[in-house]
Amino acid sequence: MPAQRTAKIVESGSPFPLGATLLPDGVNFALFSKNATEVFLLLFDTADGPPTDVIQLRERDKLIWHAHVKFVKAGQLYGYQVVGDYRPEYGLRFSDCKLLLDPYAKAVTGKFRNTDNLLLAYDAQAGLADLLKDTRENFAIVPKGIVIDNAFDWQSVGSPDFGLEELVIYEVHVKGFTAHASSGVKAPGTYLGFIEKIPHLTRLGVNAVELLPVHEHYVDDFLVGRGLTNYWGYNSIGFFAPESSYGSGAAPGAQVAEFKTLVRELHRAGIQVILDVVYNHTGEGNEMGPSISFRGIDNPSYYALTGPAEAPCRYYRNYTGCGNSLDFESPAVIRLVMDSLRYWMQEMHVDGFRFDLASVLGRGADGSFRSTAGFFDAVAQDPVLCRAALIAEPWDTETYQLGKFPLDWSEWNGKFRDTVRRFAKSDAGQLAQLGWRMTGSADLYGDSGRSAYNSVNFVTCHDGFTLHDLVSYNGKHNEANGEANRDGTDDNNSWNCGAEGETGDPGILALRRQLTKNHACTLLFACGTPMMLGGDEFGRSQRGNNNAYCQDNETSWFDWELAAANADLVEFFRKAIAFTKRYPVLQRRKFLLGKDLDADGVPDLEWYVRDWSDANARTLCYQLDTTEGGIKCDADRLFIVLNGHYESQWVALPGLESGKWYRAIDTSLPAGQDFAEAGKEVRVDPGDHYIANARSTVVLLAR
Repeated sequence: MPAQRTAKIVESGSPFPLGATLLPDGVNFALFSKNATEVFLLLFDTADGPPTDVIQLRERDKLIWHAHVKFVKAGQLYGYQVVGDYRPEYGLRFSDCKLLLDPYAKAVTGKFRNTDNLLLAYDAQAGLADLLKDTRENFAIVPKGIVIDNAFDWQSVGSPDFGLEELVIYEVHVKGFTAHASSGVKAPGTYLGFIEKIPHLTRLGVNAVELLPVHEHYVDDFLVGRGLTNYWGYNSIGFFAPESSYGSGAAPGAQVAEFKTLVRELHRAGIQVILDVVYNHTGEGNEMGPSISFRGIDNPSYYALTGPAEAPCRYYRNYTGCGNSLDFESPAVIRLVMDSLRYWMQEMHVDGFRFDLASVLGRGADGSFRSTAGFFDAVAQDPVLCRAALIAEPWDTETYQLGKFPLDWSEWNGKFRDTVRRFAKSDAGQLAQLGWRMTGSADLYGDSGRSAYNSVNFVTCHDGFTLHDLVSYNGKHNEANGEANRDGTDDNNSWNCGAEGETGDPGILALRRQLTKNHACTLLFACGTPMMLGGDEFGRSQRGNNNAYCQDNETSWFDWELAAANADLVEFFRKAIAFTKRYPVLQRRKFLLGKDLDADGVPDLEWYVRDWSDANARTLCYQLDTTEGGIKCDADRLFIVLNGHYESQWVALPGLESGKWYRAIDTSLPAGQDFAEAGKEVRVDPGDHYIANARSTVVLLAR
């Protein structure tokens, strides 16, 4: 223990709220720990200097240690020492030699350095290293929490009001969006740099961004050893703190105001903000990992533990593949996550959340998943979170729970991704599955009482190939990750169109461009909530890397020169997004079901498929009534042809009592002709059929 005990004016304070709360005359500090015997608050003037004050928290109410320290101001750096038993076999891993980050810290001074991560010399034969207490102090190298003043001028800018069925989501990494020199922004790779590229998003027509993790994260030891880093950030260590490395200001905690500025400016532009959040595990890893925060504060209250009879709590349940899993049977964990979610909505003004490996959040003590788990019930009853968009990644490393989340949750639809990819490369037997996916996946969500928008449709996302690479590579090329290409999935359902990787063959390049446009149409015109991967609109490539989580470099960063080079592709995406807003039938709340009639007597959906069970059929044709909800459009009907066949198809067109068919889209045509401007669609003549070229998407209008 440090010898110094500088006098401070310390009062008992309050156990709530948890964390460091700025008050007019000081700061209230509150820390939960059920099993600690003593707790010390350490104050610092600099991130790498010694503590200036060590204050014992002598008050504990409801398992929360607390004190009000007078005259402490915003910008104060702090951390905790937590004293208790070191009995890892029973889950207790207290060490008074370790400085610990407050789980409720609103900002962090910087990244954790790995000097302290080799906790002890590991005895590979005995495997006992974690049973021995590490007595080295780490005060100088552990980042500190920062007391934050929450004051911010939102300039009366509120969140745009969109329903999920109206959203076009753009998944994007905050840093990667502008880190490349070609971005031309003043502060590349930062929250403020991102703002300079908002006009690209508004021109494109997206109205929601899904930001890859912005919680403060820990960089894994093994990546540092390879000269790599945790670029994606799926390794949270601060569930209230915006990632410090994306800030550009020098003042302590400047990243908080900068993140709020980004949210305000996105809202000003009519774009909602959804955060990709990682509450399933923390960056502390397994029993051999570093004590950074939760482990040293109260290990058994935060983590799901397991072990043999002689050491029942020594090891960590690992549903995540990251070494540990938070225990969502623990009230402390539910409170932590609920407080974090409310903070990001109320204080940071975000609009929703995408939950990484969300099935972990519903696991009970026996490891089974329940849609009625305590966490889901808490979210459903919360008056703040009931307004949020809640999106689950409905799987983890051991279970797949697609279609099984609570009524008010949407889900990433992995079946949409897989079906669309297989159909696009002409796999047999995909027609019936594609029919379900294009009409909202009622087979997955209908029985639970959910709607079409609960299906978040995607073809590509951060985890896997970009759209350019999906049509350019048959296999992954992850050698740069340092794992001999063993990492990343082999189940890509990709097709290189005849050459692996980059090529100058004009025929192959034309086919790749056509397939890219097909994917854009399928994604955006399907019933549900579409999510596109940022950069797909201009052909961003990761050179075949389908697991670029550790590539904080030009492999992952947006090359904005591609936006100019592929302006025709950007324009196609822009027109496709605008098309969905032009015809409300493409943004239905309800599932599209065949033969449903409304007042005009025309079916909402009518299929033109001879035999759904024909494994060799690769062309899906259907007609949509555009008068959704009585809204009059500039066309009475849409006729959509998805031709996944490697040969052209003669398609008979439905007869019209009045009016003619006009071609709006044909992805097989050259740029400029492939997507007609509104009002300039080309009349189909003769009007009884259309020749759909091989591997093409066609959309016709009746007027």
